[in-house]
Amino acid sequence: MINRSLFEDTRTAFTLKSDSELERAYFLFKMISSEPLVRIGTVATNFALKAHLPVEKLIRATVFDHFCGGVSEEDCLPVIDKLYTEGVSSVLDYSVEGKAQENQFDNALEKILKIIHFCDDREAMPIVVFKPSGFGRFLLYQKKTEGVELTIEEEAEWQRIVNRFDKVCKLAKEKDVEVLIDGEESWMQDAADDLVEEMMCRYNKEVTIVYNTLQLYRWDRLKYLKDLHQRAEGKGFKIGMKIVRGAYMEKERERAIEKGYESPICENKKTTDDNFNDTLNYILNNLNDISVFIGTHNEASCLLAMELMEVNNISKEDNNVWFGQLYGMSDHISFNLAAQGYNVAKYIPFGPVKDVMPYLIRRAEENTSVAGQTSRELTLLKAERLRRKL
Repeated sequence: MINRSLFEDTRTAFTLKSDSELERAYFLFKMISSEPLVRIGTVATNFALKAHLPVEKLIRATVFDHFCGGVSEEDCLPVIDKLYTEGVSSVLDYSVEGKAQENQFDNALEKILKIIHFCDDREAMPIVVFKPSGFGRFLLYQKKTEGVELTIEEEAEWQRIVNRFDKVCKLAKEKDVEVLIDGEESWMQDAADDLVEEMMCRYNKEVTIVYNTLQLYRWDRLKYLKDLHQRAEGKGFKIGMKIVRGAYMEKERERAIEKGYESPICENKKTTDDNFNDTLNYILNNLNDISVFIGTHNEASCLLAMELMEVNNISKEDNNVWFGQLYGMSDHISFNLAAQGYNVAKYIPFGPVKDVMPYLIRRAEENTSVAGQTSRELTLLKAERLRRKL
């Protein structure tokens, strides 16, 4: 029987936080809860970094250390080891965004390969992650998705992207490290989907190594998964899927209006929630063929996953089911699930402070715009502060 009040346990949720870290978390979420403050803070931070003002130490001591593991893989080790004492694994996420040159794509490839080697023999790090646009130009994925004929130079460029994907998946297979490949905007995603399917067909024959991402605020994704399932059965490979609600909603809707096509986004939050839960149900009913990484901060979806696992007699330790949340958020979900014996991993962003700032700003803006997320964090932090005082 599932304990539906599981996520109210703040003692377990914040067991790793010192009193000062708890106060810092409360202060940060209090700031993030104010949209004007986030806007002002974003402008001020960008200005300070561009003007080379000495603010990196302040950023590092506050928002960076709360949401990031460190500036390098080695720098993240204390966080990784600390999380694992409570049964929470780590997914290192090199969160440097917006690169567009071939040498930058090669550097990103080398970084991911280094992380896979770093994961080798570290039980606490069974998974790596990368974005398709980290390995190649967004516009090239878009051209492939739209069926535009590529030039000879672009064909060679595309082959380099394919080779980067293959190098990562091949090494991951050798080292038995799972690879999560993030989802991006719909107008480039078909090309990424086809490439990830090619990697699954190559490397997911016996066990699941390669995972694609379904952004389930898109109403077409469950059908895509069912069609992929049929192809996988025919070709004899296993599917890996990270399921999330999604990260580009406003941009998707604006572009659909601007270009005059039907929006790929579900009409409202309830439809998105239903789509997420229906997809979760489909996967957990087909676990012999599909492995899942449930990337969500939604308590109801986590409870549903637990109930479906119980109904389908799926062991909590089954490696085909993982739960995941972002570092610095939803500890009440991560640590309480881990305490119950489920497979749980935290996404741990890392990178040079200046380079990771776009990620941190986006994270603050998303928290401000997601109804209930920040207030839920504040309520739990308040409850734990009170519990400690008493």
